[in-house]
Amino acid sequence: MLLLLLCLPLSAAADDEEGSMPPTDGDRILLGSIGEASNLIPYLTADSASHEVADLLYVAPLRFNKDLEPECWAAESFSMEDEGRLLRFRLRKGILWEDGTELTAADVEFTYKMVIDPATGSPYADDFLQIKEFRVLDRYSFEVRYEKFFARAVSSWMNPILPKHILEGQNIRTTTFARKPVGAGPYRLQRWEPGVRIVMEASPTYFLGRPHISEVVFRIIPDTATMFMETRAGRLDVMELSPQQYLRQTSGKKWAESFHKYRYLASVYNFLGFNLEHPFFKDKKVRQAISCAINRGDIVKGVLLGLGEPAFGPYKPGTWAYHPGLRPVSFNPDRARKLLAEAGFTDSDGDGILDKDGKPLAFTILTNQGNEPRILTATIIQSQLRAVGIDVRIRTVEWAAFIREFVNTGRFDAIILGWTITQDPDIFAVWHSSQAVPGGLNFIHYKNPELDKVLEEARSTPDRQRRTALYHQAQEILDEDQPYCFLYVPYALPVVQNRFMGIKPALAGIMYNFEEWWVPKSLQRYKVTP
Repeated sequence: MLLLLLCLPLSAAADDEEGSMPPTDGDRILLGSIGEASNLIPYLTADSASHEVADLLYVAPLRFNKDLEPECWAAESFSMEDEGRLLRFRLRKGILWEDGTELTAADVEFTYKMVIDPATGSPYADDFLQIKEFRVLDRYSFEVRYEKFFARAVSSWMNPILPKHILEGQNIRTTTFARKPVGAGPYRLQRWEPGVRIVMEASPTYFLGRPHISEVVFRIIPDTATMFMETRAGRLDVMELSPQQYLRQTSGKKWAESFHKYRYLASVYNFLGFNLEHPFFKDKKVRQAISCAINRGDIVKGVLLGLGEPAFGPYKPGTWAYHPGLRPVSFNPDRARKLLAEAGFTDSDGDGILDKDGKPLAFTILTNQGNEPRILTATIIQSQLRAVGIDVRIRTVEWAAFIREFVNTGRFDAIILGWTITQDPDIFAVWHSSQAVPGGLNFIHYKNPELDKVLEEARSTPDRQRRTALYHQAQEILDEDQPYCFLYVPYALPVVQNRFMGIKPALAGIMYNFEEWWVPKSLQRYKVTP
């Protein structure tokens, strides 16, 4: 089998959708970020705030287009041979790091070796550990051979390339590069004011041409109410609205004249995750009881105001891996009480809280500060679990500390968080037992040999029908074990100041072509000097 992707010349120019106006350069865009980036080496962190910034700094051999299909980016061509076990890439000539050094296949090889090095401790290492042999063919070409078919092979080459000439010989865990990166992408880091903003400037050497918007500012505002006030006052251009803001606070002539609102089902699910090293949560019946006691419909109505769908597994409804025939856990407080009784919990002192061996059934839900939907979700869960005799406390923590000090270290009882749903349904990195390690994405320490076997087979078969059956089986296992209580898939509700042109909503959302956005000269608000 031979799949050859010969890449047409890419262009950063916008289509003629705004009439006859040609795109113009200039202006600044202010984006609201509820959390601060923790590390700008993408292989060392899984948090969205870091990746949003890093996505503008680096390039990768491939990327997804507007229809979520792979296309060449830094690669000039890409081929797949030997039934998917051999991938060949040829990079474009003349791609420059911001210090003027040319990007080559040696940088790709360095990145690959860095990611799989145990000393790096990357949560993304497993994708690259599937490689049997990596060969540099010449200055711009390389090939990758896998031991067997690997379903995520193509998408793994959408991860960024790092500069060998800067990072070679450095300790990747302690290097200052994490806060002073050098990339080859559309933007460069200009300055980082901790806790305040991250400022990026358009790269004049970006191989697709300098982006039209001269400056990108991520303003760190760890509270959605404050962020909304800043947007309304014109001090932010882009933010993700809460359902309340979308439905009830952004209507009327002023908003219609100043902003464009967008709405689409996000590729994200939110969950209540249990630390399976906690004595209570080691018992499957306790986890099942909690899931039975939570009314997801009430959360979708009360928190999302209907702008979302209940989640019962790690896949987005309507996608090919989603299990439409699964009969998920339903809201059933009586069954929750029965399961807790079977687990040995009773209300021995009549205080309304169940206990066992003298210990009350009490735990803390941890989530990130300023994320209003998650905090409201925690509050509803607290009330619903109190009704079946479980005492829940809620704690919120600033995003960077939340990830660094609690998620990555496993210092929590239960956690409300969300995962991006990737285009390929491989969930190995989050659910396989091998990933339940410090810094791994299986931070709840879930281990199930049956699921391990299913996930291993699913990522190594090219047959879509067989993969579908395997991922359906995986969802059945997760539904039985309830290591997460899956909560909801929300709608993405971005709002963008209407002076920005070139926005083309698609299956990939609205940010996939950010480097093509622009502002007419007459509407530009900020004079930015290159």
